[in-house]
Amino acid sequence: MGLSRRRFLATAGAGVTLGSAGCVGSDGSTPGAGSAPGSGTETSAASTATDRNDGPAPPTADSRLHLDYEIGTLEENIVSGGVPKDGIPAIDDPTFADTPPDGLAPDDPVFGLVRDGEAKAYPQYILVHHEIVNDTIAGDSVAVTYCPLTGTAQGFERGPVEFGVSGRLVNSNLTMYDRGTDSWWPQMLATAITGPLAGESLREFRVTWTTWDRWSSTYPETRTLTEDTGFQRRYGVDPYGQYNEKRGYYSSTRTLFEPLHDDSRTHPKAVVIGTRTETGALAFDKETLLRQRVLTGRIDDTLYVAVADTDLGTGYVYANPESLSVTASDDGYTVDGTTYDADSLPLDRTLSFDAMWFAWAGFYPESAYVD
Repeated sequence: MGLSRRRFLATAGAGVTLGSAGCVGSDGSTPGAGSAPGSGTETSAASTATDRNDGPAPPTADSRLHLDYEIGTLEENIVSGGVPKDGIPAIDDPTFADTPPDGLAPDDPVFGLVRDGEAKAYPQYILVHHEIVNDTIAGDSVAVTYCPLTGTAQGFERGPVEFGVSGRLVNSNLTMYDRGTDSWWPQMLATAITGPLAGESLREFRVTWTTWDRWSSTYPETRTLTEDTGFQRRYGVDPYGQYNEKRGYYSSTRTLFEPLHDDSRTHPKAVVIGTRTETGALAFDKETLLRQRVLTGRIDDTLYVAVADTDLGTGYVYANPESLSVTASDDGYTVDGTTYDADSLPLDRTLSFDAMWFAWAGFYPESAYVD
């Protein structure tokens, strides 16, 4: 747990090197900055975070998401991820194809996005080397992001700015920065913890964690991110292990960095589908949800219901303050006598995403966990 990510990437797996992880500078050189937390060469977060730009800002939400910690506490827990700023290069000029890359297997994870009838798939095996794709879909500027250490894929509106990888982590989670104001945004929190926008929350959208065969079957017109990223990377090699089948970092109890909070209610790498609002957070065990199809939980006094999408192997979360009956049926979910698809219940859907339990519980120690 005391390893830096740079050291881990250099030693993990069967001789996988740092360069294969995408942790090489954009000029192809091995980064000389960044090291394990507490080392003499580590630049303090405070000194790095003072170099601010007064440029354009990404669009922010009308209301701020709930945090279980004070902003200052989160800033104090920024650590080096072992690579310098932009040492893991975001994809700023993505290319897409109507056919999948040769390296994409049917059961490989992809992160799916649909907007105004346009569908795109972002393969995990490509994003593990970049973590951020600054893209445009249906005419809108967006960022599709992935953190391999916390198992989180999330989407953000970016407006006139791009996002980059800061090289820093909070609770093992990717800390993005926007290239307009240089505010720092832990991905899972979607809330800035340093910079001019500290305390503001980004405008988010749903990114679906699924597999290529499920996504392409549901959206046969999808376009897929290609390996033509402008960078030379060993895209067939995941430096952390693999998802198909799970092994290495993704399956072990080990974390590379101390979580903000330890919680033993389930396996640290168990996948939960989490949701957070202005007032609190709630997590549903994904495996249980896919098996039982309907689960319920509460944030404060408000009831929430999670339902499984068996086609995509995912789930959706809805606020259900009136405690309406939601039951699974052969062709969907029945609410007050009418049947609906999983993604279109007549309730207010809250944004939710997959996450490893240790990361969710670290950020949201007060979160209820439904299994």
